[in-house]
Amino acid sequence: MSRRQRVPPVTIGIIGGSGVYQIEGIQDLRAVQVRTPFGDPSDAVLIGTLRGTRVAFLARHGREHRIPPSEVNARANVYALKSLGVEQLLSISACGSLQETIRPRDIVIPDQLFDRTKGRPASFFGTGLVVHVGFAKPYCPELSRTVAEGARSLGFPCHFGGTYVCIEGPQFSTKAESQVYRSLGFAIIGMTNLPEAKLAREAEMCYTTIGLVTDYDVWKEGEEVNVDSVVANLKANAAAVQRLLKEIVPQVDRVRHCECARALQDAILTPPQGRDPAMVRKLHLFVGKYVKRIKPTHPTRPSRRG
Repeated sequence: MSRRQRVPPVTIGIIGGSGVYQIEGIQDLRAVQVRTPFGDPSDAVLIGTLRGTRVAFLARHGREHRIPPSEVNARANVYALKSLGVEQLLSISACGSLQETIRPRDIVIPDQLFDRTKGRPASFFGTGLVVHVGFAKPYCPELSRTVAEGARSLGFPCHFGGTYVCIEGPQFSTKAESQVYRSLGFAIIGMTNLPEAKLAREAEMCYTTIGLVTDYDVWKEGEEVNVDSVVANLKANAAAVQRLLKEIVPQVDRVRHCECARALQDAILTPPQGRDPAMVRKLHLFVGKYVKRIKPTHPTRPSRRG
């Protein structure tokens, strides 16, 4: 981000999923182009004020839905939002239902994740700076509760809890896969929460998902997923989530008491003498409060004398 684009920190971020490419009612809107060590994020970050609260919005697939799930640069997206000061991240995700009681156009706030993706970069860290963050609770319980309470206060059909299984895509499931996920008791199926949730944890962000149900995947006879029904439900869900965001954003607690806020505190395993200075500098945004920046060393220049 250039000096001309520097903006005051904004602590609440929103990643919009399929059907949600902008947030209605945002005032003082400003588009900010952010550069990251991991490449470009999906789009410019839109910063503005929603019901008196500053928020940063990023369209996960781009505002013209040009990026498929497998090609979303999740590392750049999370890094960009972190660099703007985001501490609490609301993810909007279109998803399919794997249970009879979860109907299209319902809202699901999951509390668990199951990973069925293939080869997506899932960490900011690597050789020279080894980090193992806790991920037993992939969604922030406090932020998730705030969202669920807001949905219920508006009268939306909302399910609090359940497992989101994240598949690679972009194809939908086979019937065999859908039946297996259903038999395992999973609640919803989607293509985008991973590695997004893992990266948010490494960035010490609170992260939760607003799952907008569009279909019954392919397990329910006669109601298999198809593009026409998905698009119709996307439009209805988009209208609902716009109302929900206006309700919950002002209620998000700015003081964090959860484990998300200190996820890296005891997670850095590489001792100081083993850390790669270049890696430390690259990830100073995340580890700066725990690790001192290491200055690069320069080889001694030979004397011109003698």
